[in-house]
Amino acid sequence: MNLLAFDTSTDTLSIAVRHGEVLVQHTGPGGAQASATLIPELRHLVAEAGLTFDTLDAIVFGRGPGSFTGLRTACAVAQGLAFGARGGQGVPVLPVDTLLAVAEEARLQHGCTQVVAVLDARMGEVYHARCEWLGGDNGWRTDADFGLGAPETVSLPAGWTVAGNARAPYGDRLAPNALHVMALPTATALLRLAPALLAAGGGLPASDALPRYIRDKVAQTTAERAALRANPTAVQP
Repeated sequence: MNLLAFDTSTDTLSIAVRHGEVLVQHTGPGGAQASATLIPELRHLVAEAGLTFDTLDAIVFGRGPGSFTGLRTACAVAQGLAFGARGGQGVPVLPVDTLLAVAEEARLQHGCTQVVAVLDARMGEVYHARCEWLGGDNGWRTDADFGLGAPETVSLPAGWTVAGNARAPYGDRLAPNALHVMALPTATALLRLAPALLAAGGGLPASDALPRYIRDKVAQTTAERAALRANPTAVQP
């Protein structure tokens, strides 16, 4: 398959293109820089892989949860590219949960098959979900609803691994007795997940390139910031 994948949900920008057996990828600074560098890098990698946007079978992107700005950037770019491809006929988009991509990256890099995927949600909280690899055509089984809360609220069964990027900022506040591995929702993880998701009907029209938001509030009042400084373990409203 000819696939373009990208993720801008964290502080790391990740892009990958697959053209048959050819795989090209790019990793760079995310955050505010992603909105300026994403499209030029996409164009460069698609050309390097010997493709055009018109020859893509689908555009795959991390839909969240994650950085609000990053998710809006990813959705807008995926929509624009998908709408404009093939002379306006468009190509499908494939939104993929970022916590699922974290679990997939942990499986490839560390051999983890029972994972609590965790991403730093800022504001003293983390996004989290249980993901279990069933193998073969069964793929991953994940929580229907993703969690959001203070690091101390994350629980996991015995023997499961915590994977993500929240260990560094929160330390022993996050599952202190568990095994932790670093894993991000990379574009190559999205590419590995894409064939099964597309086969299951996950490809959508460009208009459905929408984010998955878990938190509906992105700013704190002065009083809320002061309360958090006074009690870092408190869960914010």
